[in-house]
Amino acid sequence: MKDKDLVEFHFEEESTRFKVGDIFLGTVKKVVPGLNAAFIDIGYEKDAFLHYLDLGPQVSSLNKFTKYVLTRKNTSSKLAKFKLEPDIDKSGKISQVLSKNQRILVQIVKEPISTKGPRLSCEISIAGRYLVLVPFSNTVSISKKISESEERKRLTRLINSIRQENFGIIIRTVAMGKDVAELDRDLTNLMDIWHEGVKNLRFAKARSKIVGEMSKVSSILRDILNESFDSVNVDSKTIYEEIKTYIRKIAPDREKILKMYNGKIKIFEQYGIEKQLKSLFGKSVSLPGGGYIVIEHTEALHVIDVNSGNKSNSEENQEKTALNVNLEAAKEIARQLRLRDMGGIIVIDFIDMRRTENKKKVYNAIKDEMKEDRSKFTILPLSKFGLMQITRQRVRPELNIITQEICPSCNGSGKISASILIADVIEKNIDFLLTKQNEKSLTVTLHPYLHAYFRYGVLSRQLKWFLKYQRWIHLEEDTSLGIAEYKFLNANGEEIQIK
Repeated sequence: MKDKDLVEFHFEEESTRFKVGDIFLGTVKKVVPGLNAAFIDIGYEKDAFLHYLDLGPQVSSLNKFTKYVLTRKNTSSKLAKFKLEPDIDKSGKISQVLSKNQRILVQIVKEPISTKGPRLSCEISIAGRYLVLVPFSNTVSISKKISESEERKRLTRLINSIRQENFGIIIRTVAMGKDVAELDRDLTNLMDIWHEGVKNLRFAKARSKIVGEMSKVSSILRDILNESFDSVNVDSKTIYEEIKTYIRKIAPDREKILKMYNGKIKIFEQYGIEKQLKSLFGKSVSLPGGGYIVIEHTEALHVIDVNSGNKSNSEENQEKTALNVNLEAAKEIARQLRLRDMGGIIVIDFIDMRRTENKKKVYNAIKDEMKEDRSKFTILPLSKFGLMQITRQRVRPELNIITQEICPSCNGSGKISASILIADVIEKNIDFLLTKQNEKSLTVTLHPYLHAYFRYGVLSRQLKWFLKYQRWIHLEEDTSLGIAEYKFLNANGEEIQIK
C-alpha cells in the first residue's frame, strides 16, 4: 500500500508448483523446426514451450554440464575447471542443439497462462537481493537504472574482484551504494543455492524440481524492500517468523518495521483493503473527479475505456474537462496495471482532445505514474484516434477477483455490484445533488438495513450530513427495495434520475 491506497496485490496458491524462477530437469518431447522451438515435459499437464532464442548462447555448456552430473562424472559445482563450449549461432536451428527424449535443465520465465503451458529458458539465473548469478558466463552487467558512471565503475570493479570463474553477475538497482561485504554476502548465498541445486541434480529424475524459487512473501521483499517502507504487517505467526529470518539476512537494519498483527478485526478490514479490493477489481472503476474507466478483457488484448460521466463537468470548456479526466484516468490506469498484473497488449481509449500539448501531457503523466512498475513495458503516444497502446510483460496469470455477490433479495437468481460500496455510492450522490445540482430538499428511500446504518449513533451519518450541507436529508425505509436499491426524491416528491 502507498498512502493507504492499494498498489500491488499478490495471491499465492499452495498448489502452484510452477513459479517463475523455478529450475526443472525436463525431457524434450517434441522438436518443431517450423516454430524453431521445442516442447519440454516438466510435469505440467501441457508441455512447456522453449524457443531457440531462449536457449541462451551458452546452452551447449549447460547441456554438457548436465550430462556430466547425471552420469555421475566427478564434476565440481564450482565450474572453475569446467571448459566452456563455444556460443551457439544466434540464427541457428533448434534441431542442431536439442533432440527428442534429451534431458535438459530449464528455468520457468512465464507461468502457465490460460490454455498455454509454462514458457522456459535455458539461460539459468538465480536472483538475490543485490545480484543475479548467471552460471556458464563471465560477463558482468549492471542495471540501466544505475546511471552514475562512477558508481557503475565502482560496482563493476567490486564484483569482478569477488566473483568466481565461469559465473556471470547481473548487478541489480538496489546494489547502488552498497559496500563489498554486503555484496559478497549476497553472492555467497547465491553460490550456496547453486551448489545445493547441483547436488539435487546428481540424483534427479525427469520432471524433478532442481532449484525452487523462494515463497511469494520473501521474493516480494527481496525485490521491493527499500527505505520507503515504514511497516510490514503480518497476521500469521509462521509467515512472521519466515519474514523475520529473511529480513535479518538481507537487511538487518530494517527488522524493526516488521509487526505482528493481533487485532480482533481481520487485517484486511482493519487497513481498508477488503473495501478497496471490491471497488478496484470490478469492470468499472470510479475516478475521484466523477469520471470512470471500464476495463474489458479479450484473449488477444485488454481494452480500457475512459469516460467523463455526468459529474465531471466543473471546467469551463470540453477540452479542459477531457484533459482533467484523462490525467486522473492515467494515474488510475497505471495503478490498475500493477494491481491486476495485466500484461500483453493494452489499448486505452482516452476522451478525445484536440490540442497536441494536452495529448503530450497525458502521455507524460502515464509514463511518470508507471516509473515504479517493476515489469518491463513500452508506451506509445496517443494516436490521432485518441488511442494509447501499451505492452507490458506478463509472466504469471492476471489476477482477477470476483467483485459480484449473490443477491440476498433474489437468493442467487441475479447478481449485484459489491454491496459493501452502496453506502459510499449513496453519499457521493448526495454530495453531487446538494453541491452541484443545488437541490433544496432531498429525500432518500432505501432498504431498512441502510436506513439503520445512516441513522446509527448519537453523531449519525445523517447528522453529519446536516452539519456539512446545512440541510436536513430525509431518510425513508422501503422494504420493497433490495439492499442495493435506493431512490432520490426532490422537494416535489419527484424521483431524481442519476446515471
